[in-house]
Amino acid sequence: MNALALPVVLPFLAAFLVRPASQVSTTLARWFGPLVLLLCAGLLIDIALSANGQPVSAHLGGFAPPTGIVFYADSLALLFALAVPLFALLLWPREAAGEKGDRVGALMLLLVGSGTGMALSGDLFNLYVFYELLAVASFGLISSSATPRAYAATLRYLLISGFGSVLALVGIALIYAQTGTLNLAQLAEFGPEKLSNPLGLAAFACLLIGFGVKAELFPVNAWVAEVYATAPKRISALLAGVVSKLAILVLLRVLLLMFDAPEARQMLLVLGLIGLASGELAAWRARDLPRMLAFSSIGQLGLLFMAMSIPGEWGLIAALAVALHHLVLKPALFLLAERWSGSLADLAGAGRRAPLAAGLFTLFALSLVGVPPLPGFWAKLVLLLGLAAQDGALAQTAIAGVLLITVVEAHYLFRLVGLLFTKTEHSAAPHRGGDLALASLFGVLLLASMPLLPALADGLAWMAGQVADVGAYQALTLGGAQ
Repeated sequence: MNALALPVVLPFLAAFLVRPASQVSTTLARWFGPLVLLLCAGLLIDIALSANGQPVSAHLGGFAPPTGIVFYADSLALLFALAVPLFALLLWPREAAGEKGDRVGALMLLLVGSGTGMALSGDLFNLYVFYELLAVASFGLISSSATPRAYAATLRYLLISGFGSVLALVGIALIYAQTGTLNLAQLAEFGPEKLSNPLGLAAFACLLIGFGVKAELFPVNAWVAEVYATAPKRISALLAGVVSKLAILVLLRVLLLMFDAPEARQMLLVLGLIGLASGELAAWRARDLPRMLAFSSIGQLGLLFMAMSIPGEWGLIAALAVALHHLVLKPALFLLAERWSGSLADLAGAGRRAPLAAGLFTLFALSLVGVPPLPGFWAKLVLLLGLAAQDGALAQTAIAGVLLITVVEAHYLFRLVGLLFTKTEHSAAPHRGGDLALASLFGVLLLASMPLLPALADGLAWMAGQVADVGAYQALTLGGAQ
């Protein structure tokens, strides 16, 4: 079997072996999942080093393209495929070995296998299958706290996700009816001719809303606040930080390969702007930290959809910058919310009791708002410059919206920072050492990126150029296994 398939297959296989491993040894059960994730990360790093910066593909089952299962890994796909096991390893739940621990561990491995498959798959139907498997794993992980609120949040998420799955399947059916294939490389060839019509745009809208459920896209993001507020915070960090980016990656592939048209990009811009405004205004009104972070995540992902609406490599650079910034910051903030999950008013003086946690929160808040020279400033600047280069009132409205909503964002974040440092006695339990250490690691990554910004910008430009090369995608995936 091609090595590119191993990071997908191994977590699926390991998910079925978690329970038998616990029957053999408690220690083995505790370390079995993390060791598998470490192996998957090592395999992906080895593939990236062996590829030497060039895309690779694999056709499984011995079928000539476009028949069969196709995996494609360029720099962007490998980056997010690697993020799945690494972040799952860092955010591995604390449940001890036992029936509950085995169940959660198996679900985490299922999520990693399906998430890695989403990042690498080169076939639209297989993307849908991996998406559904990821949803099933998410349902179980969200409800793992076994509280009535968690069950209610999971049910809401299930219903909205089911609605999105039906729409995505309708979009896939429309595309197949128009083109006769679901291979992404072939769709890139047929798309400009057969999908440049109202039916094709309807198919894109179905895929956008369907896969947009996981990407927290307006209007299918009503599940976000309840889920992130009730799920274990490490699960919330994983869903907000990594899973949402996988859905974005799928939509980015669909946009670039099949629907690179002004109408599709306008749809992204409008929905992104509404998501930004609704998310940040809801965060401003929130009265507890997890909900505030959940609504803030909706707003940040609205920025990401707005970046995707910018044509050309500049839009890809803006989208990658916003996505990577959110990938680092949002898990760290949810880790800090583990001990600060009550009412915001109850956090008065918490920073004096936990100065490191409060300092980290302040750092992340400054970067979210976009205070220079932190990376969040440069991500927003690239987005605004890309929008400014577009003609039309819609782009100018988007610029004004981003600037106005940034003021709202700064108000509620700095209001909380001020509350943390008020001279009030606070009796909350301190943060767990592991959570604080992991949040500190993300903070170090954020600060370390500042002197490396020129090199990172060059890397993002190179990655954007590779992703935008549709001809190379077609030549590699349709030319046989490499």
